[in-house]
Amino acid sequence: MELSAIEKKLVNGWQQGFPLSPRPYAQIADELGILESDVIASLASLKQRGILSRVGAVVRPNTAGASSLVAMSVLPEHLENVAQVVSVQPQVNHNYERENSLNLWFVVTASSEIELEQVLSRIEQKTGYDTIKLPLEKAFHINLGFAI
Repeated sequence: MELSAIEKKLVNGWQQGFPLSPRPYAQIADELGILESDVIASLASLKQRGILSRVGAVVRPNTAGASSLVAMSVLPEHLENVAQVVSVQPQVNHNYERENSLNLWFVVTASSEIELEQVLSRIEQKTGYDTIKLPLEKAFHINLGFAI
């Protein structure tokens, strides 16, 4: 997908260090020399086109709400459809395939343990596949910034 110069600057410049201010998009706009409304419209377009999945904070697991790594064992011919069902859940950031009998992995972040369980139940009902929660035992920090 083709990105404009502004879109590239938005994606590369604020994957980390997003402004913590009452009007972060205005601050970004000032740094780029554009309007706040242009920043908001560009981010909305990036999300709509599937280039960004979300704009938001990343916090240490289970410090605000509840989260869990989740795995599923899905027949290969159903993987794409099941992954789509998982991806549309607002509590899921992304999912990915692994070469393993547990071949679909994702992280669910919810406001509470009850909501997390509701999300997993909804996924199971819509897909016909069980989910397996893999709770955090030891935290590792991975830099998830990717330059475009």
